[in-house]
Amino acid sequence: MKKYKYKARDKQGKLVTGEVEASTPAIAAKLVRDRGYIVVSLNPAGGILSLNPLGSRVSAADVAAFTRQLATMVNAGLPITESLAILRLQAKPSVKPIVTQVLADVEGGDSLSSAMGRHPKIFSPTYIALMKSGETGGVLDKVLVRLADNMEKQQEFKGKVKGALIYPAIIVVGMVVVSVIMVVFIIPRLTDLFDQFDAELPITTKILQVVADVVIGFWPLILIGLGVGAWAFTMYKRTRAGNQKITSIMFKIPIVGDLQRQIVLTELTRTLSLMVGSGVPILDGLAVTSGVVGNIIISDALKDVAKQVEKGFPISYAFAQHPDAFPYLLSQMISVGEETGKMEEVLGKVSHVFEVQSEQKVKALTASIEPLVMIVLGIGVAFLVVSVILPIYNLTTSL
Repeated sequence: MKKYKYKARDKQGKLVTGEVEASTPAIAAKLVRDRGYIVVSLNPAGGILSLNPLGSRVSAADVAAFTRQLATMVNAGLPITESLAILRLQAKPSVKPIVTQVLADVEGGDSLSSAMGRHPKIFSPTYIALMKSGETGGVLDKVLVRLADNMEKQQEFKGKVKGALIYPAIIVVGMVVVSVIMVVFIIPRLTDLFDQFDAELPITTKILQVVADVVIGFWPLILIGLGVGAWAFTMYKRTRAGNQKITSIMFKIPIVGDLQRQIVLTELTRTLSLMVGSGVPILDGLAVTSGVVGNIIISDALKDVAKQVEKGFPISYAFAQHPDAFPYLLSQMISVGEETGKMEEVLGKVSHVFEVQSEQKVKALTASIEPLVMIVLGIGVAFLVVSVILPIYNLTTSL
């Protein structure tokens, strides 16, 4: 997007000046004429409008809020361009450049879905596919409402999961911080004290001494090793084989694996329900969803499901061929949807079931983490008592 300075005459012949933002001079001139002016001159203002000012980031919540506002305006009967113009004035600094360019592209003759498709980091393939479906079927207003509802449910669900995991995360971080402080600052001073009195130390204290000496003496190498390990893990995960292996291991972890699967299935079925209800063909819905599901095992399974459905197999049968990715409940309910012709409703109900199960597993996870953390803390405290307090007690009684 570029800024253009213009000079123009209004209806009374008065000279006016100003700036417009557009991708080309032709679109800039059109924007000036749309304001009721006669263009006298139009020159680049010098500088390109950044799509990410000051490093600001457009979050999923920002996109959800934008979608809800756009849906409300379109359903109220406002034209797309007028709706976008209003939203541009009200948008947050991180969102405003995106809305500005989308508006300029639409005014330049592009469809709304095409204009949004130029921002794949902001609008997902699912989002674009739904917009295209709404434009093609003439039901863009209904699609926008469905899309806004869906995104708000996603944000609410993610908020519940994150909120439930905050307490365990704080406890774990606190344990790590306390352990580092003990090893780096307290243990070395106590060790010096014990060495001065030539005290006999228990094995636990000697272990702490060795750990403290290693951490203090080789901390640069430890940090480098951790960094290299994290980089190697990231590189391995980016490979297809590595991603599959790590995901497979994650799925096998008790409680955590089931929770991760349920969360993915919740988003998957909700998205498919939305796309089917918005008129997107099931094959297109499966193809788009497989690309954005974010889990390679379920993504590969969806791709195979799409291939089998394309060959003529029932959708429920295709899902049933992947019990490692999809539970029996999903294929069973999809079969009901195929027989009754209410696929959208059935997928929506399955999504609700998966969401409830996910919330229950989050509660189970937090309930199991709390006693586990207490046990670990108890063991840690006992270890420190034996390692620190006992030598001090022996030292004071021997004097």
